[in-house]
Amino acid sequence: MRLLLSWDPLRPRIGMLSLTYSLPVFTRRLEFTGIVCGLKGPRPRYPRVWKSNKKIGTISKSHKLVECIKGLSNVKEEVYGALDSFIAWELEFPLITVKKALKTLENQKDYKRIIQVAKWMLSKGQGRTMGTYFTLLNALAADGRLEEAEELWTKLFTQYLDSMPRIFFDKMISIYYEKGLHDKMFEIFADMEELGIKPNMSIVNKVGDVFQKLGMMDKYTKLKKKYPPPRWEIRYIKGKRVRIQANKQGNLDGDVKMLGEEKETIHDSNEVLNADSNPDEHC
Repeated sequence: MRLLLSWDPLRPRIGMLSLTYSLPVFTRRLEFTGIVCGLKGPRPRYPRVWKSNKKIGTISKSHKLVECIKGLSNVKEEVYGALDSFIAWELEFPLITVKKALKTLENQKDYKRIIQVAKWMLSKGQGRTMGTYFTLLNALAADGRLEEAEELWTKLFTQYLDSMPRIFFDKMISIYYEKGLHDKMFEIFADMEELGIKPNMSIVNKVGDVFQKLGMMDKYTKLKKKYPPPRWEIRYIKGKRVRIQANKQGNLDGDVKMLGEEKETIHDSNEVLNADSNPDEHC
């Protein structure tokens, strides 16, 4: 810093000197003389105690959940205890993990485990959606628990009367159709007509088949006249929504059946050829 003396002629007093300060001029860059860390970066922050460093995805968690309950017995307390211990250290209920575990069990057709996991999740107050209820209804029907399936259906039907999906009606009608309970099937079909829910062709065909078996041809003709087969059908091919004519769809189904039969005949002929080529194996 330098001190400069300058003469200001505009001052009222003649001959007064004014003092001004000039900023210092640096001819070279400043150099930091402090201590530099050996890593040449910010100091590492230690992880919190209550946070886990390892992040596991929901797919691997769902597989672990399935493996956790796979070897257990069918005792309710044992399965519920294992599920409670699995989510003991979770900050929130792992809903996505449990839903993926239910999907895995559904692919494996382990209906008893599906019923146990779904009821446990509903007892926790989680996952109360139509998808969960339909999975539970399907598992109860596949496991042969018709009374529990009827109780679940009655509860849902009374609670969600105006917003009941058509897939539930289709499922209950198919259950009663397989069991031969025609009166209950007619009651559900009558409820659909009262609520204004248009049945799909699978429901119409099942009800019409029962009418034919019971000899009610007049009701069968009225049913076919009221719900004629549609000209167009919606199919999902490789995830895309495609509109196909009904007769063409029938032709496609016939072609698929013919291809399946041809594959079976080819497979049988290959087995016969292998047996002829290796006659010692059958001795």
